[in-house]
Amino acid sequence: MFVSGTTSVDPYSPTNAPRMLHPEDARQQTRVALEESIRAIQGLGGKGAEDIVRVKMFVTRHKDCEAVGRGISEILGKYNRAGSGMIGAAAIMIVVNGGFIDKGMLVEIEVDAVMGQIYTVYEKIATLS
Repeated sequence: MFVSGTTSVDPYSPTNAPRMLHPEDARQQTRVALEESIRAIQGLGGKGAEDIVRVKMFVTRHKDCEAVGRGISEILGKYNRAGSGMIGAAAIMIVVNGGFIDKGMLVEIEVDAVMGQIYTVYEKIATLS
């Protein structure tokens, strides 16, 4: 499953004038966008964060990269069975020169998820020991 273009747009704002939640807080925008992605996965029958295998983070300001990474880790890190705090998914962060259409949008998230029984790298390694 592919969930793309997820941002921190206020779901109650009008579609012709969307309002960004947390306009100057990249960490909070990341959390809102990732939580929305997780709800989309669950809405289509997936478990949620546990199904995520890849995360793409698009960031408008280089100075926000650490905050975005922290927001991702705060949510996905708790699902890592090894308890390392690592997110347990392939990830890439890209700085978008010039920003997005809405200047208040600091972060856009895309996730790829696999529904059903899959091994995490950590579970596979455990079976080899």
